[in-house]
Amino acid sequence: MSMANDVDRTAKPKAKGGGLGEAVKIALQALLLALVVRTFLFQPFNIPSESMKATLLVNDYLFVSKYAYGYSRYSFPFGIHLFDGRVWSAPPKRGDVVVFKLPRDNSTDYIKRVIGMPGDKIQMIDGALYINGQPVKREKIADYVTTDEFGAKVNVPRWKETLPNGVSYETLDQDPNGFEDNTPIYEVPPDHYFMMGDNRDNSTDSRVPPPAGVGYVPFENLVGRAEVIFFSVDKNAHAWEFWKWPWTIRWDRLFKTL
Repeated sequence: MSMANDVDRTAKPKAKGGGLGEAVKIALQALLLALVVRTFLFQPFNIPSESMKATLLVNDYLFVSKYAYGYSRYSFPFGIHLFDGRVWSAPPKRGDVVVFKLPRDNSTDYIKRVIGMPGDKIQMIDGALYINGQPVKREKIADYVTTDEFGAKVNVPRWKETLPNGVSYETLDQDPNGFEDNTPIYEVPPDHYFMMGDNRDNSTDSRVPPPAGVGYVPFENLVGRAEVIFFSVDKNAHAWEFWKWPWTIRWDRLFKTL
């Protein structure tokens, strides 16, 4: 009669050693994943100025899709120059809100709206936008209410513009006789785009030629398309002050698509 081996069923298998090496491996994998996502899929940006007000406000945090227009050397961290031009490219649509590298230094990130396509003729006349000699549809809507540096309420004239392709958005016109409300005709070169801020009297954009302004933006300089606001805090707050979030977060702006 055979006897079964006497096995201690209460003994537990020994855990495999991990320690520091395992932690480093996990950290490197997470870093690699974050780098891939940032380079090829989505990159976070925050808004430091009022040039796109009221579409975008100071201290809005948004995701920009890196794949929307294909990839150029500016898709990579530190602008690593792996190739010229774009691969898997797709042109932006008129009205897209785009992050791009400032042409005069190819390093500073700007965010504006695509107004002019290659070959277009763009002009401002008395604050109204003209594309190829035709005025863009523009209707007055309720004033935008904001505050000045002293906390006093200010009403800013607001307009709804509708581009020829049907894209609509709001613009602000604080000064009816602003410096860039009357311009010459700008003819957009091939493979370039004409960018403008929605806050028309507070935006250095393609209406201002270099070296002081933006000028025409090469297709290669486009970083990506703004997609969604994922976080937003008051202008005078800091995102890292989490203990103030119940009062400083602009809840109505969270997950707002662009």
